[in-house]
Amino acid sequence: MRDPSSLPLEGLRILAIEQMQAMPFATQLLAHLGADVVKVEHPVTGEAGRAAAPKLRDSDGREVGATYLRNNLNKKSMGIDLKDPRGIDLIKRLVPHYDVVTENFKPGTMDRLGLSYSDLASVDPRIVYVSVSGFGNLKPTPYRHWPAYAVVAEAMGGLYEFRREPGRLPNIGVAGAMGDIGSGLFAAIGILAGVQHRQRTGEGQHIDVSMFDAVVALMDMVPFNPSIGIEDNSLKAWPGICDSFQARDGLFVMQVGREHQFERLAHAIDHPEWLDDPRFTTREGWSQNLEAVIRPAIENWASERTKLEASSALADEGIVAGPCFGANDLTEDPHIASHDMVLSVDRPDSDKPLHVVGNPIKLSKSTERPTGRWPTLGEHTSQILRADLSLSDEELEDLTSAGIISKE
Repeated sequence: MRDPSSLPLEGLRILAIEQMQAMPFATQLLAHLGADVVKVEHPVTGEAGRAAAPKLRDSDGREVGATYLRNNLNKKSMGIDLKDPRGIDLIKRLVPHYDVVTENFKPGTMDRLGLSYSDLASVDPRIVYVSVSGFGNLKPTPYRHWPAYAVVAEAMGGLYEFRREPGRLPNIGVAGAMGDIGSGLFAAIGILAGVQHRQRTGEGQHIDVSMFDAVVALMDMVPFNPSIGIEDNSLKAWPGICDSFQARDGLFVMQVGREHQFERLAHAIDHPEWLDDPRFTTREGWSQNLEAVIRPAIENWASERTKLEASSALADEGIVAGPCFGANDLTEDPHIASHDMVLSVDRPDSDKPLHVVGNPIKLSKSTERPTGRWPTLGEHTSQILRADLSLSDEELEDLTSAGIISKE
């Protein structure tokens, strides 16, 4: 009989040499789906995400930062110094015990360490090696040497110029960490593709994701629109209604782009006379009269309703609408609760829980497990080295004394 507690990626082992958000988000997603993710960190300072503000005091007495807290659930931590030849030797000995090695360092870093794809493929030709960087490793690029955070990839990918209002600077980081998370999603797909390719052919390979490429893919209308004759990407150039509107307690969004939708809107907000008004016979007319006529009418109707009530009333009439939610709305929303999309994780320094996002991938034949917390620095080092490499207590003590692995 099938075990409903089993998850589809159980048995997949990932050695994650990663930092900050892009690759950690990808491996956390796969951990949610059952993969065994072992995170390699510096044995004393940990990876860079541990230093990100704000911070909390972890159960081992160390401070741990927000970026780490969000992206390392259900993982194991192994502290190994990759600047020491003995640390590099440990990684190479570990590689045959894993299906996937991931990294998201600046191009050239892993080569200098002796941990490039070619280095590790010589140890295990079946290894699937996945990289995320600003501009990629495998294809030529003039930007290879540039350092890149999400905002750089978002800017170069077109996010900040798309529908920017004239005379107004764009809001940087408006999409949170879309460049990181988008890259992480493509990396997760790449990992699964690489594993499937190996299962079919017996060969590993190097899979490469550029953050710049990832944002271009997410912003697909930017390169596409001019080729089909759309030069003005502003909402004002779009014939129809697509905007945010004020309700009693905040904003909601609405999109009306077809005639039958406008007819439903007119009836829903008690303005059936619009249907005989020559100003509203075309979609262009709706746009032209939005600010002077349509917005005041919608917001007058919505003034007696919450943003959720207004959206619900419009949705009941078949009109596309939804409330603009903030953090408190999400933690109280019944959909989010039923889909386990905001999870509470106990924190060691407070009685209040830490809220983290859940797994958006729902499975009909697998039961989601309780979300495990992030690991303390090097928490699983000895456990893993004993299990995978059969290191003795004496060998572990020697490596610990030399500062090559974490002191537990």
